[in-house]
Amino acid sequence: MSEHPLIEHHGIIGDLQTAALVSTEGTIDWFCSPRFDSPSVFGALLDTENGGHWTIAPRAPTYATRQLYYPDTCVLLTRFMTEQGVGSVVDFMPPASPRDPTNRHRLVRMLRCTRGEISFDIEIAPRFDYARQPHEVASHPGGWHFAGRDTEVTVHTVDTPGEECTGDRRIRHGDVCMTVRLHAGMTRGLVLETFADGPPRTVPPEECERLLEDTITFWHHWLARSRYTGRWREMVNRSAMTLKLMTYAPTGAMVAAPTTSLPEQVGGERNWDYRYAWVRDASLSLHALLGLGFTEEAVAFTEWLGNRVQEYAGPGEHPLKVMYRIDGSSDLAEQTLDHWEGYRGSAPVRIGNGAAGQLQLDICGSALECLHFADQQGLPTTCRIWQALINTVDWVCENWDRPEAGIWETRGGDKDFTYGRLMSWTALDRAVRMATRSGRPAEVQRWTKERDTIYWQILRRGWDPRRAAFTQYLGSDVLDSALLRMPAVGFIPPQDPRWLSTLDAIRKDLVSDGLVYRYDPAASPDGLLGSEGTFSACTFWYVEALARAGHLREGRLVFEKMLTYANHLGLYSEEIGLTGEQLGNFPQALTHLALVTAALNLDAHLDAAKPGFPPTSPLPVPFLYAQPMSAAAEGPLLTPTTPTTPYPSDHVIRR
Repeated sequence: MSEHPLIEHHGIIGDLQTAALVSTEGTIDWFCSPRFDSPSVFGALLDTENGGHWTIAPRAPTYATRQLYYPDTCVLLTRFMTEQGVGSVVDFMPPASPRDPTNRHRLVRMLRCTRGEISFDIEIAPRFDYARQPHEVASHPGGWHFAGRDTEVTVHTVDTPGEECTGDRRIRHGDVCMTVRLHAGMTRGLVLETFADGPPRTVPPEECERLLEDTITFWHHWLARSRYTGRWREMVNRSAMTLKLMTYAPTGAMVAAPTTSLPEQVGGERNWDYRYAWVRDASLSLHALLGLGFTEEAVAFTEWLGNRVQEYAGPGEHPLKVMYRIDGSSDLAEQTLDHWEGYRGSAPVRIGNGAAGQLQLDICGSALECLHFADQQGLPTTCRIWQALINTVDWVCENWDRPEAGIWETRGGDKDFTYGRLMSWTALDRAVRMATRSGRPAEVQRWTKERDTIYWQILRRGWDPRRAAFTQYLGSDVLDSALLRMPAVGFIPPQDPRWLSTLDAIRKDLVSDGLVYRYDPAASPDGLLGSEGTFSACTFWYVEALARAGHLREGRLVFEKMLTYANHLGLYSEEIGLTGEQLGNFPQALTHLALVTAALNLDAHLDAAKPGFPPTSPLPVPFLYAQPMSAAAEGPLLTPTTPTTPYPSDHVIRR
């Protein structure tokens, strides 16, 4: 391998505990095992020469490729068209045990010839522990065994005894190289297995066909639980399956992305490890999962978050980390891999994430918003979790007015970020609601007073009359697209003049042909060199904000245009570059979560604009916060001390 495959030229396969990226050229150039956050086995995406890869390519001077998923599954099909024949590679990972973590994972690559004849050159070149551990390889009649200090990989051959396809097999510098020649109708392949319980063996094609059929059936049955019937079913379904792929089944935690250090700017230093679970994704995750009907996943994620809330260390300590490993641990010490060049020369390559230790005030708001909504939807808050939430809310009361690193995890010094105040308001508001509705013990008067103090601070100091907009931090004139979430959490009505002028200011300063930047690093230095692309999740938040404000035609156009920036499989990375290329870790959960909630909201508002609304069916989950609630809806204890403070509806979804 000599050229970096582009970020967008990939599909993802996985078994709900780890995942692999497969390029349109048939190369697996990213695979970590046994978990998403484990060291890499194949890492050519970050270093083509030293990272390790598994290449399958036609032996032909020229050929064309096409890549697609089997319909409604995460089984990937890469087709190769040559002058001599047409062949394909079917890549998939049979789902692992849903509740038990395991070191044993299978990655199946089935080779097929559908027309004429075709020869495939194959090279299997693992590089264990980010290419820091050497390995030995041993050849067996049924395949090969690669052994490093901490990792073992077995590769089984898929063949029919007595009908073996012709080809060469050899070991070169610790890598396996082979050529497989097929004619029409033949199916062969390879199965990679981590920590296998036996030596390499010859796997009959029929066994692989059964694994394939079982995997297809799994995804069909899972997707059948979706209740989404809106306008963008194909994209929403693909996002849902991608989010499921990035969920670690044994704990219910969702990683932000299965990759690390894919850059926000090619050649820049904005390269981070996203193979962890962010608390910030909690609220969007629950709204998206319940909005689509995936209650089981919502329950698992809520349990995972509830366990994190209960780990409160005591007075003075922040009640939550910004992010966790998928097993709930918080050891995320950041280090660089100096021996890797990075994606297209974008060093440094980082593992671990130093932002885990930052003070980010919005985290508690995300957690409370999630648990409050879960409680509304029949996923009750236990006494133990409520006790932990009291400690969390008390911490917010005492610390919400501190400078912090902010939602974008800047490294240029702490500031009084408006979004942190907004989500602190959200934390207190949801806690008051939960206490009042259920009669749980709480210092409701204290929480209400602090909530309203935050409200007035944002209105007085987070608002710049010259810009006629809410700003990134108190007293500044810098815009921030994170504030597109203000109506979504119910802080301000979407038709409020202050909000409409903020939306207009964001449109003028941070929106480029419908794509949205997070903020302007030149106006608000973030401690990092270089620039970045537009932030895809913010574009979908912008769609939501437009829909809530009644700008349905513009919102739908922005949404439809954003769909054209997906890759050939409907997947998104974190950002979009100047020429439409995908940047940042891939695929990114936050982007796909935002796509789902934007689709649900836009569908609901478009339906509401039709004659004959309201519909006979219940509203989608994320639509619930689109309209302010009357003060009487929660009873007299929740009557706000600031009469203009809006509240979202507490309508409960009928299932």
